[in-house]
Amino acid sequence: MKSLQGSICNSLISLDGKSSFREDQWERAGGGGGRSRVITNGDLIEKGGVNFSAVHGDLPEKIQQALKMGKSTFYATGVSIVLHPQNPWVPIIHMNVRYFETKAKNSDEGTYWFGGGIDLTPHYVDPADGGYLHQQLKMVCDQTDSSYYPRFKKWADDYFYIRHRKETRGVGGIFYDQLNEQKEKKSFDELWQFHQSVGERFVPIYEHFANKYRSKPYTDEHKNWQMVRRGRYVEFNLVWDKGTKFGLDTDGRTESILMSMPPQAQWHYDHQPAAGSAEAETLKWLQKDINWIAHA
Repeated sequence: MKSLQGSICNSLISLDGKSSFREDQWERAGGGGGRSRVITNGDLIEKGGVNFSAVHGDLPEKIQQALKMGKSTFYATGVSIVLHPQNPWVPIIHMNVRYFETKAKNSDEGTYWFGGGIDLTPHYVDPADGGYLHQQLKMVCDQTDSSYYPRFKKWADDYFYIRHRKETRGVGGIFYDQLNEQKEKKSFDELWQFHQSVGERFVPIYEHFANKYRSKPYTDEHKNWQMVRRGRYVEFNLVWDKGTKFGLDTDGRTESILMSMPPQAQWHYDHQPAAGSAEAETLKWLQKDINWIAHA
């Protein structure tokens, strides 16, 4: 996980071409710590974070209840990334890859699992971009199991859904959780290899969109729409995201947990884009269960 964080940061510094990462190393009072890296005011990236953490200790009561477990210890490690671009034509991108294990107190019984995924949140949806993303993710999934892409694509559609808005956060991607030998009928090594493949696919996918859109001209109207869509991103992360809740419930480092927040966002009362506009067209695509590959 540390190696993945390092390689992605090096690639993003090269891709941005202007800014670099600030690093903060931190310790968690209950056990473990992490390495937060944040980049701001770049040529490509207005604000982004690539965070590594490895924490352990007693599993908090809230998490015990959520997982339907008794008193246990836990270990969790992972890398989490969110990038907010300068140019509104460049999409927001998110990736998380994580490993979690628990062990019951006074017992040798325990379990582990992998979780993670990649998803894309364009400010302006081009169906062909959704097609490209999903083609790439399907290739990664098919290397391990042909059932993974349809399962994990559906999981992402359902997970990255802003229920109170009745719209998806973006064009989805893949999302998976609690993958282990018992559930998947695969070895630890096979699951770990899949997990690594997801992490290694992040940079090529982001490079594609960055190079396609970073020089595309935009207006103040485009920037205003970007701020509105960022507001939706904030709503999802603070209201529905389980990773945010887990981090806060386990006394994680607040600055690292909330690094996914954009530097600026806007909320307008009853905002309605003009009929027939590019903004109105984008809203039509924020739905579950779209076959994005058909639009590639």
